[in-house]
Amino acid sequence: MNSAQVQVFSCSWCSLSYTSQIYLYKHIRRCHYEEYDRLLQSGELKDENHITTISSSIQQTVSVTLDINTSNKQMEKEVYSCSQCGKSFSNRRNLRRHQRIHTGEKPYHCTQCGKSFTKHYNLQVHQRTHNGEKPYHCSECGKSFIRKGDLQLHQRSHTGEKPYRCLECGKSFSKHSSLQRHQRIHSGEKPYQCSYCRKMFIDKGNLNVHQRIHNREKSYRCSQCGKSFNQQRQLRTHLHIHTGEKQYRCSQCEKMFTDKRHLKVHQRIHNGEKPYHCSQCGKSFNQLNNLQRHLHIHTGEKPYSCSQCGKSFNRQCNLDLHQRIHTGEKPYNCSECGKSFNQRSHLQRHQRIHSGEKLYQCSYCMKMFREKGSLKIHQRIHSEEKPYHCAQCGKSFNQQSHLKRHLHIHTGQKPYQCSQCGKSFHQKSSLVQHQHIHGS
Repeated sequence: MNSAQVQVFSCSWCSLSYTSQIYLYKHIRRCHYEEYDRLLQSGELKDENHITTISSSIQQTVSVTLDINTSNKQMEKEVYSCSQCGKSFSNRRNLRRHQRIHTGEKPYHCTQCGKSFTKHYNLQVHQRTHNGEKPYHCSECGKSFIRKGDLQLHQRSHTGEKPYRCLECGKSFSKHSSLQRHQRIHSGEKPYQCSYCRKMFIDKGNLNVHQRIHNREKSYRCSQCGKSFNQQRQLRTHLHIHTGEKQYRCSQCEKMFTDKRHLKVHQRIHNGEKPYHCSQCGKSFNQLNNLQRHLHIHTGEKPYSCSQCGKSFNRQCNLDLHQRIHTGEKPYNCSECGKSFNQRSHLQRHQRIHSGEKLYQCSYCMKMFREKGSLKIHQRIHSEEKPYHCAQCGKSFNQQSHLKRHLHIHTGQKPYQCSQCGKSFHQKSSLVQHQHIHGS
């Protein structure tokens, strides 16, 4: 008699069986993560890195005798195991289908586009992308989906269910793939590398967005003004400029924002939060892009060059702004007076003239200012700081414009000329005072 005894470990939550307790453990972690997490919390699974004996409530252990010659077929249960990974199947057909994962065989081909699949069912699902069939409908909002799994994921947006929890920080996710991506933050794993500059990324989507910097691809175009963006999110945010829609309000100063992220960044002005720190000099920033821009000071890197004049910049957006000098483009228009600006920040600053809004307050005398730069200059009155020094005579000034005006004394330059009599002056204020002679 030719017989062998095989111990089979069956999953309590589905019909799959394994010839190894280790493979069963991995299966539970991969396919029943919510249960896996609960078992870890209860102590039935002791350590995810060390396979210990799994509770009998989790597994159903069966000792099966495989007897080729026996006539007692009722007592026989044949198990087909994969030689590559040890996974077990109740029939040979399922094993053959599974082995295509290892061999790469894809026998089912789409006649429309030629794409191949390991399973006939996967081909059927794929064909719905061509015929437009979406058989799974959400009862809450009516949205339709090609796959049942996609519908189930979508329904979590209505129920708020987040079954996948990070064991490091406790954060929960509606998708297992989102949890896996999040866990790379803790592990530091960055599996996606840019083929241009070798920079590494946690997420494939972030890599794709980054590579558009190198190939200058801007796939998302505004139908209103023609401006292009390399991210769809950037286009959506930009469209609010045309619609004027601002959904997000600051609870401190009532300022409105088109984007939730912009509100979050703005609120750091009020709370003083600066979460981004330079490892070179210790300087802190309230925005990540400000830190990245600052780092170019240390590296001296200026990767973005103007094709017109050759001037280089450390940021793509600075290059875009610079190029408007050559094109004369001023896409930001004031709805009050019609004045145009080549930068959005200049429009926003200008609009405060009409609204009378003053966001920045002096902590010494409580005076309010429209611009942060004006506040900074004003505070030098209190601190008596004079950072601008004349190289000729050593005199110091609290504003750069005052130093420039002072330098006219040394150079003899008189750039302000009276249109009535041709007399020239060092300072504009002197010209204005002089013109009263003609006016009187």
